[in-house]
Amino acid sequence: MTDVEDRLRRAFHAFADTVDVTPAPVPVSRRRLAAPLVAAAATVLVAGAIAVVVATRPGPATAPPASPPPPAPSPSPSAVVLPDFALLTHCGVDEAKIGDRFYEAETPLIGPARSSPPGWDNPYQHGTMTLTSPAAAVFRDALGHEVRFRVRPGATEFKHLCD
Repeated sequence: MTDVEDRLRRAFHAFADTVDVTPAPVPVSRRRLAAPLVAAAATVLVAGAIAVVVATRPGPATAPPASPPPPAPSPSPSAVVLPDFALLTHCGVDEAKIGDRFYEAETPLIGPARSSPPGWDNPYQHGTMTLTSPAAAVFRDALGHEVRFRVRPGATEFKHLCD
C-alpha cells in the first residue's frame, strides 16, 4: 500500500468514528400492521353507520304548515273572463252552458244521490269562468275549486236535467 492510500484509509476511519450513524429502521411485517388497520376501518364503518341512522331517523310527526292554494294563473290575453258565473251544481258538476254553447266537465264531480259535491253550494256555485280557447273553459271559485270544461260539439241542451 502506498503512503497516500494509507493516509486516506486512516482519514476515512477517523471520519467514520466521528459521524453518528442511526441504525436502519427495522421493517414491520404486514401481519403486525393488519390488526390496527382492520380496527381503524371498523371504527370508520361504525361511525358512518351511526351518522346515517341519526340523519335518517324521523323526528316528531308534525303536519306541514298549511299553505294557501296557489294563485290562479292569469288568463292569456285572448281569454274571455266571466267574473260572476253561476255554475249549476244541483245535479253535480258535469256540464256548463256558456252563452249558447254547452260544455262538459273533463272530470265530473257528482255528490251522493246525484247531488252537488261535498263542499259545493247547491243549486249554484258562484265563481269565475274563463274561456281559455274556443273549445275550453275553466271554472274557479274563492274556495279553491277548479273544474276544466271542454265544448260538447253539436249539443243543443244539457245531457242530464234533474229535479
